[in-house]
Amino acid sequence: MTEFLVRHFVRNGDQTDDPQVRERYGLLSGIVGILLNLFLSASKFLAGTVTGSISITADAFNNLSDAGSSVVTLVGFRLAGQKADKDHPFGHGRMEYLAGLLVSLLILMVGFELAKSSVEKILHPSAVEFSVLSSAILLLSVAVKLWMSVFNRSLSKRIRSAAMAATATDSLSDAVATFVLFLGLLAGHFFSLPLDGWLGLAVAVFILRAGWGAAKDTIDPLLGQTPDPELVHSIQDTVLSHPQITGIHDLVIHDYGPGRAMMSFHAEVPVDANILEAHDIIDHVERELMEKYHILTSIHMDPIATDDEQVNRRRTMVERLVKEVEPRCTIHDFRMTGGPHHTNLIFDVVAPHNCHLSDSDLRQAIAQRIQAEDPTCFAVIQVDHLFVE
Repeated sequence: MTEFLVRHFVRNGDQTDDPQVRERYGLLSGIVGILLNLFLSASKFLAGTVTGSISITADAFNNLSDAGSSVVTLVGFRLAGQKADKDHPFGHGRMEYLAGLLVSLLILMVGFELAKSSVEKILHPSAVEFSVLSSAILLLSVAVKLWMSVFNRSLSKRIRSAAMAATATDSLSDAVATFVLFLGLLAGHFFSLPLDGWLGLAVAVFILRAGWGAAKDTIDPLLGQTPDPELVHSIQDTVLSHPQITGIHDLVIHDYGPGRAMMSFHAEVPVDANILEAHDIIDHVERELMEKYHILTSIHMDPIATDDEQVNRRRTMVERLVKEVEPRCTIHDFRMTGGPHHTNLIFDVVAPHNCHLSDSDLRQAIAQRIQAEDPTCFAVIQVDHLFVE
């Protein structure tokens, strides 16, 4: 069914980095969600009225809020698909993350309201009437919600959408919640157990947990999260496949929404390389990365000495001493300035964010080890921190 819908309603569905294609995926998800959730809400409201079950009625309003969430998803993808303008030169892609966050907040709100209603039902229990029609409606709802979860999960994987992943999580939590309510209806009918309120509370906790997880998945890219390690390694391999570039560092990737990213890094080239040829290679790599990863790239060129025996020996010494201080640290931009009585070793140290030493303590510890190893050497150290792992 998913393939059928995508094939007939999403033109060029395989071009998932195209903002217009992503918008059509969002439109498909939103329309399907609105129609099915309105149907389920009306059906459950009927079932709740017939049985007198507060939990089933609450679940009907949960589906109504899901229809509202689908509207949010639809609008979010529509806004995210807008082109860049003078006020937003990187486009509006983060609107998709905001839509996912709003959906997550709606999930949390529904969970809170359901918990409140369930506590009232626990304190003031009332009989729940069994109905074959209501049972059939609940089982149908479970089946529909499971399909919606699979449908939205499939779409989210196709276009790497946190908003659709949140919708899929919401649908799965709804399926579990409704099935629990069905079991409670059976328990109340056959065993006269007043479980309606307790089951409603359990469902509320499940919904709140799912909502918090979905919110975290959308908050992380908004705050700025570490990029996918596989992407980072692939970018490094692509850049270093050019023999004129001997290393890269200070890689930073900025996420402005799915399919809209910018990155920058320093590329190391031999100090004796022809400047025009090196510049041409850098331009070529920028274009290659844009074509391969659809990421706008800006590269800073760092000239380094690669065939100076004294520089290489001192750099190897510094790398060893830095590892003794903090094994996870690396160095780059190493250079030397010599004098009649001492030599300045100038370099940057890249430290992890959870380094047990402060920047000043790290500088001091490394400088002391260098002095102990070679009293003629003085360290000039700049401490950087990892943007990628």
